[in-house]
Amino acid sequence: MRIAYVITRADEIGGAQVHVRDLATAMHHAGHEVTVMAGCPGILSAQLSERGVPFKSVPALVREIRPWRELEAFLRLKALLARLRPDLVSTHSSKAGWLGRLAARMLGIPALFTAHGWAFTEGVPEPERGVYAFAERLAAPLAERIITVSEYDRSLALERRISQPEKIVRIHNGVHEIPGLKARSIEDAGPRILMTGRFSRQKDHSTLLRALAGLRDIQWHLELAGDGPGQAQVRTLAHRFGIAERVHVLGMRLDVPVLLARADIYTLISNWEGLPYGVLEAMSVGLPVVASDVGGVSEAVSDGRTGFLIRRGDVEALSARFRTLLLNAELRRGLGAAGRRRFCEEFRFDIMFNRTLTLYDEACLTERRPISTASARAQYRR
Repeated sequence: MRIAYVITRADEIGGAQVHVRDLATAMHHAGHEVTVMAGCPGILSAQLSERGVPFKSVPALVREIRPWRELEAFLRLKALLARLRPDLVSTHSSKAGWLGRLAARMLGIPALFTAHGWAFTEGVPEPERGVYAFAERLAAPLAERIITVSEYDRSLALERRISQPEKIVRIHNGVHEIPGLKARSIEDAGPRILMTGRFSRQKDHSTLLRALAGLRDIQWHLELAGDGPGQAQVRTLAHRFGIAERVHVLGMRLDVPVLLARADIYTLISNWEGLPYGVLEAMSVGLPVVASDVGGVSEAVSDGRTGFLIRRGDVEALSARFRTLLLNAELRRGLGAAGRRRFCEEFRFDIMFNRTLTLYDEACLTERRPISTASARAQYRR
C-alpha cells in the first residue's frame, strides 16, 4: 500500500507528530511505501530521516491562517500527491486536515482525518469552539473516515454533528514499550513529580504550582519538560509561590525515558486534551498518574485505581491527592502497577497499529472520482 501522511508542522514534536512518526515508521517497516508531508523541516523530519521514512516539505503549510499561504500550500500538496499517487492519504491536525483532504478528494484518492483532540473541545475559549466546529462540519465529507483518539472526542463530534456516527471511528492512541526501563526513585531528593508538555495555554501549569505550593512541609521535586512560550511565566510563578528551588524547568527534552526512570509520579494538569501520550508512557513504566479529568484522559486513568483524576482548575483537590501519594510509597507502587496492566490491555502500540491498518484497508476499497475545481469551491461554500 502507498500511504501519504499530511500534518501541519514538522518543527515540533507533540502528540500528533509522535503519532505520525510512529505509524509511518511501522508502516514503512511492514513493507508499505510511506511518505510524510509537512511544513518546514525540523525535529519531526529529522527523526523520520533517521528511520528511513521519506519526507516532503511544504513550507507554506503553517499553523497561522494566511489565505495566500493556504492556496500555495494546497497547490503544493496537490502536486505532490498527484506525483506520488498514493492509495491513501492520512491527514492530521486542523490545517493539514483541511488542505490534505481537499487535495486528495480532487485527485480521487481516499483520505482519512485523525483528530488529536478537537479544537472545539471543552476548555477551549468561545467563540473559537463554534468556528472550529463549523469548519470541521464543512471538511467532514472529504474523508472516508474520521478517527478520534478517544471515545470522549467521538461523542463530542457526534454532539456537534460533525458527521454520521458510522463514519467516526475511535482508535485509542498506543505507545511503544520502553525496553528495560523501570520506574525508580532517587530517595535523597525526595519523591519526584514529572510533567511533560508544551508550555502553552492548553497546559495548566499555574494550577499545578499553586497545588504544590501548599505542600512545602513535605519533600518533593517537580520536573517540567517541554518547549513553548510559557516557560518564563512558570519560573516567575515558582518564585512567587516560594518553591523555585524545587521546580526544574527543563525545556525541550528528547530523553523522556530518562526522566520517567527517575520519577515517582507523573502528572498532566491541563485545560483540554485528546488522549495524551505522556500519560500512556507513564503508565507503560508503572508510574501512578495524577491528571486533569479532561478529554479522553479518564479512558486511560482510572480514578483511585491507576492514579487520580482532578476537576479542571481544582487546586485544593490536586494538593490533597499529591499529599496522599507523596507520603505513601506503597500506594504509588500499587497504582503504578495497575496502570501498567491497563496499558498492556488497551494502549500498546501494536493494538493501535493493527486497528489503524484495518481501517486503511477498508478505506482503500472505496472508489473515488476526482472532483473539478468548481466542485472544490462548492465544498468550501457548504
